[in-house]
Amino acid sequence: MRLKEVIIKNFRGYREETRIQIHSDLTAFIGRNDVGKSSIFDALAIFFDSPLVKIEQTDLCVYSQSEENEIRIGCVFDELPNTITLDVTSTTNLQDEYLVNASGCLEIYKIFDCSLKTLKAKIVANAQHPTANGYADLLELKNSDLKNRLRQMNIEDADQRNNPLMRKALWKNCSDLQLSLTEVELNKEDAKKIWEQIQSYLPVFALFRSDRPSTDEDKEIQNPMQLAIQQVISELTNDLRQIEDKVRNAATDVAERTLQKLKELDPNLAKELNPSFRSDPKWESLFKLTLATDDQIPVNKRGSGVRRLILLAFFRAEAERCFLENSKSNIIYAIEEPETSQHPSNQRAIIQALKTLSSTDGYQVLISTHVPGLAEMIPTDALRYNKD
Repeated sequence: MRLKEVIIKNFRGYREETRIQIHSDLTAFIGRNDVGKSSIFDALAIFFDSPLVKIEQTDLCVYSQSEENEIRIGCVFDELPNTITLDVTSTTNLQDEYLVNASGCLEIYKIFDCSLKTLKAKIVANAQHPTANGYADLLELKNSDLKNRLRQMNIEDADQRNNPLMRKALWKNCSDLQLSLTEVELNKEDAKKIWEQIQSYLPVFALFRSDRPSTDEDKEIQNPMQLAIQQVISELTNDLRQIEDKVRNAATDVAERTLQKLKELDPNLAKELNPSFRSDPKWESLFKLTLATDDQIPVNKRGSGVRRLILLAFFRAEAERCFLENSKSNIIYAIEEPETSQHPSNQRAIIQALKTLSSTDGYQVLISTHVPGLAEMIPTDALRYNKD
């Protein structure tokens, strides 16, 4: 699925519902400081459950009405999956379940009630959905309830092998479903199953923040290196187990010989000594890495611009690993101020590289920038101007 639009309401500086069109490949947000560029990226991070950003009560817009306690973050997607598999016997699609909007796109909102101590997202689809009495709640019904509804509607020839087929028969039986733009909650029965499947089609979202640290011991640099170590260790499991067994056997031998000498001193002190390991060895913790470039110069001894370029490269490598390992078809790079700490020639080279990256099938790139010269490199229809 491809991101087409972002919708924000009551989130930080966005009090009114704001709809932001996302270009099919590259979108650039420009504007002065503190006008909401980073808030858009953070809203997307919250929607896609990025560990880098957590929703808080203080994210509620301070200018919202006193009775308005809800933060709404929505995303619109096109290029939808042809089928959704609910279980081994049930397949359906978003169109047949009336979960697409008037444009045929999937419009999903995460809604947070800030009057609650713990913020938990309510998931809804804003869709052209049946509102006719007896036909509006079918996604919330269990299998037995759907069969009862078929009997109530005197539908005797319906295929009852699975829930999607029964819903289809019920909706087909109605002469006027009274389709209307409705918020359909995705938290019960098959609606919940459909949302669980939708999540597997959502793009990978990778956020590169402008104020992140840039040393070789930064957690986000270490993560890919640690993943490489973990991969090697997993491949050497049998060898490592043999090492563990040798250590245990050697410890047991020492304990037995110690016990024999102890008995010579006082046979009543102990009948046995057994070595007991408090926990299994953590092989990953044995390897502490640092990165060095040419001439063995550590990364953290290089200039800030070089450090940031290396960090950006690690960011891309890790994002693409997630993209491939999770068999996703789309990935979104959200990069704040890629020009930070860079020479003008490097700035232009980075923007050109990101433009090339965005032309890759299934890739979308979002950036924010303060540099007019870089904005000139972006197609006009891909520019989004943030203002007060």
